[in-house]
Amino acid sequence: MLRAGKLELPPGASVTVDGEDPVLGARFGIGEAAAVALAACGAAAADLWHQRTGVAQDVRVDVRAAAASLLGFAHLRVAGKPIARINESNPTVALYQCGDGRWIHLHGGFPKLRRGTLDVLGCGDDAASIASAVRSWSADALEDALAERGMCGAIARTADEWAAHPQGQALAGLPSVEVIKMGDGDPQPRPSADRPLGGVRVLDLTRVLAGPACGRALAEHGADVLRIASPNLPAIELFDIETGHGKRSAYVDLDDAGGPRTLRSLIAGADVFVDGFRHGALARRGFGAEDVVAMRPGIVHVAINCYGHSGPWRDRPGWEQLAQSATGIAMAQGAPGPPRLVPAAACDYTTGYLAAYGTMNALARRAREGGSWLVRASLCQTAMWIGRLGAGYDPSAATGVGDVSDLLMTTATPFGDVTHLRPAAQLASTPARWELPTVPLGTDEAVWAEG
Repeated sequence: MLRAGKLELPPGASVTVDGEDPVLGARFGIGEAAAVALAACGAAAADLWHQRTGVAQDVRVDVRAAAASLLGFAHLRVAGKPIARINESNPTVALYQCGDGRWIHLHGGFPKLRRGTLDVLGCGDDAASIASAVRSWSADALEDALAERGMCGAIARTADEWAAHPQGQALAGLPSVEVIKMGDGDPQPRPSADRPLGGVRVLDLTRVLAGPACGRALAEHGADVLRIASPNLPAIELFDIETGHGKRSAYVDLDDAGGPRTLRSLIAGADVFVDGFRHGALARRGFGAEDVVAMRPGIVHVAINCYGHSGPWRDRPGWEQLAQSATGIAMAQGAPGPPRLVPAAACDYTTGYLAAYGTMNALARRAREGGSWLVRASLCQTAMWIGRLGAGYDPSAATGVGDVSDLLMTTATPFGDVTHLRPAAQLASTPARWELPTVPLGTDEAVWAEG
């Protein structure tokens, strides 16, 4: 699995993965892939701890716990009750068959995207009207029309079709997470602390799942994570609660005259900057990777998107469902029938774990070598890694996660008592844990905590 993702564990890493797939009803080993990504995170945290203290430690991840984490939002309860999923009844978030017989996954997951998708189709906001409108298009024409309007949609391709596509070719030779040195500088060893990432400041400018999962994984190992949100953008409360453990949260309005100044001040004190927006979105506001490195030499810049950071689709917006559809996952999952998604946010969460692993890898290298670093991950790179592992599992043989009470914990938060999954990675000397409860967006001031 590590070889398929071009991942390398730190020298001397002691990692155990217990259990096996199929846990969830997927043809792919999504539980095992998540477990490997989480184990890589744990090993990277253990390596940072070894750098600081000379003490080695074992890392253990259970495949069942890792698989459960791919549906973390489904296991979350606030005051004993689940939170409704925002797009469960949204007809613009679904697979539809085009007039040429091919399938396309639409995604109007936010109000602007929903309206824009319906405008492209020229139809009413119900499944029957959308299905009828989609049948009047060829799949290629509709995919292109949506992209031209900045909307979200991806044809359900086979893995071979994706491999022949220019975007698939652009990603084919890349590892599942890229760690690239951007510039030279003096080594920056971390001062003593009681956690692997103690004293590491992370600016988390992300939304929805993959990026926020990265920040949460860093918080598990002691990082000071400050989630920066825009007061002007829609949010999905369920996901914000689920990925907010261990973080503080502040609003910064980049449309306001003082917003960019505030963000620049935060960057000056940061060790890590996580960009979870579509490629180029923050760069157009003066906060691309090169800009951030110029403001704070020695920073680790982390970029997470759907389609990757090179190739003709790098600027397109995307979601979990589109990554599964574009790369062949959905076609294989549904075979021999119509395409079907795997029953978990496998690309989102696993991408977040891989990005966190890459971040800790870069921090360790910064401590040894110095320099500024760029970490890049994407949902499609993750999907391609999962695809390379093979679709050899029988969904009907899935064991399921069963009663997850042994995987849960309850935390007092401003939302009320939140019952949620514990960290899945177990470290022998520095147990993964969150020091802060999840909080509503904008709860805190946009400043670094003292100390």
